[in-house]
Amino acid sequence: MIIITAPVHPYFLNTLTQKGYVYEYLPAITYEELEQRIPVAEGLVVTTRIKVDKNLLCRSDKLKWIGRLGSGMELIDVEFAASKNIRCESSPEGNKNAVAEHALGMLLNVLRNIHKSEKEIGEGKWMREPNRGVELSQKTVGIIGFGNTGSAFAKILSGFDVTVLAYDKYKFDFGKNNIREASIEQVCKYADVISFHLPLNSDTAHLCGRSLFNMMESKPVIINTSRGEIVQITHLLEALNAGVISGACLDVLENESLLTLSDHEKAELESLVQHPKVIVTPHIAGYTHEAFLEMAKVLIRKLDL
Repeated sequence: MIIITAPVHPYFLNTLTQKGYVYEYLPAITYEELEQRIPVAEGLVVTTRIKVDKNLLCRSDKLKWIGRLGSGMELIDVEFAASKNIRCESSPEGNKNAVAEHALGMLLNVLRNIHKSEKEIGEGKWMREPNRGVELSQKTVGIIGFGNTGSAFAKILSGFDVTVLAYDKYKFDFGKNNIREASIEQVCKYADVISFHLPLNSDTAHLCGRSLFNMMESKPVIINTSRGEIVQITHLLEALNAGVISGACLDVLENESLLTLSDHEKAELESLVQHPKVIVTPHIAGYTHEAFLEMAKVLIRKLDL
């Protein structure tokens, strides 16, 4: 029995049916309902909606694998799963291009005042000089995290005649052509744009906070398409208002459940969305029709289904 706890492309379901697997497609299942059903599961498909913690895993004596649609395993207790010989696989290869395209789209939007000027036209204002933009060409782009999405962003930037400074704590010897390996200090010092492409863990949580902003010398545009907890919004707003950074492109937030925002979080979000040099989107960078299919294909391949 395979339990699928999130929307998945029909390709995935059709493949399971063709190969004779029994599955339950329950994209609206709650944690409590999964507690009751997981003892019969041999496979589990998840996204970011349900936390697969020790409690669930202790109830799953038959579970052989967990498949994560997308990237980031922070909601799965991978270490405990491994102790029970449960295989965990994710599919970041499936949406890396979608994330890269979205990051580029947001960046060009901010650099060229596209959203700002479009809003002004809706207000009856035709303002050319105040919306004179900045070209991406000839700039230095810092990429922090050079895995699937970070390297895909570098690839999509290759047509813009930029220099890429890339930092990755766990990867080396990947610099070539316009891509140069750099320390995080060098990225902060020289980059006109800094884009975060990191998993969320104890090393990366709140990595982009006041101390990192204080190292930035070129007034960069900040891009975050990874996890909201990596960038501290309070400190980002401080840096933005102080002119330490020149803009922000955020597809993720520390708290993405808008109905649960505190008064402080509501005020911060309002400041972000009203700022002319900030773009905020609702965690849709990797959420394309093409990625929806490709992530399903990647999981099928990785899990040998």
